[in-house]
Amino acid sequence: MNAVVNWTEWDVKCRNEDMQQRALENERRRIEDARREMDEKAQQLKTIANQSALIAGFCMVIIVEVQIPEDIHSALLISFSCTTALVVSMMLISMLNATFLLVAILRYDTVQRPIPFQQFWHNRCENDWKRAMRAFVFGVPLFCLVLAQIGWVKYYNSYNAWIWASASMTVIAVVTIVMYSIHTDRKWRDWLLSNQELVVLVSDSNHSQGASRHSEENVELKL
Repeated sequence: MNAVVNWTEWDVKCRNEDMQQRALENERRRIEDARREMDEKAQQLKTIANQSALIAGFCMVIIVEVQIPEDIHSALLISFSCTTALVVSMMLISMLNATFLLVAILRYDTVQRPIPFQQFWHNRCENDWKRAMRAFVFGVPLFCLVLAQIGWVKYYNSYNAWIWASASMTVIAVVTIVMYSIHTDRKWRDWLLSNQELVVLVSDSNHSQGASRHSEENVELKL
């Protein structure tokens, strides 16, 4: 009889240890999932911040280095100045939003996880991410407009063929804007700014957590 009791206690102890081990493994997987999600968002934010800073730097170099002719038309000068300033402003907004978001998500505690990372991203970061993306998307065609105008500013009344050279740069820039607008922008902007992927991930996470709790309750009832 004592042997049976000892065997039952040993069996219960083994099951408890097995449940504890499974709980540790599940917690380790949740931590790894949270870190992976955070790393993915961090890479996206770094990409946007780096590209925005690069384009803004190009425009700042153009503003500083370009030689403005004294007899340039005032309308052309105003248009060129406003376009370059808008590009720098849009890219600066995009870079700053992405940088602050990057700092914010790196402060997220993947071990304690007061709230799931997807919920944290949706509540605290989603709007700023969309704002950064919209500023970047709006700044890209403006940067091409700077390219379209730089020839008219740089070569204004300087050479015999300055009109042809400037017009060629404008045509190339306009073609680039059209290709960007009808393909890249239409294909990717709405998808990158949508919340469908977030909704699916959150629902899957809630379903998996519910299933995990349900299975643990069943094991405890069996014991």
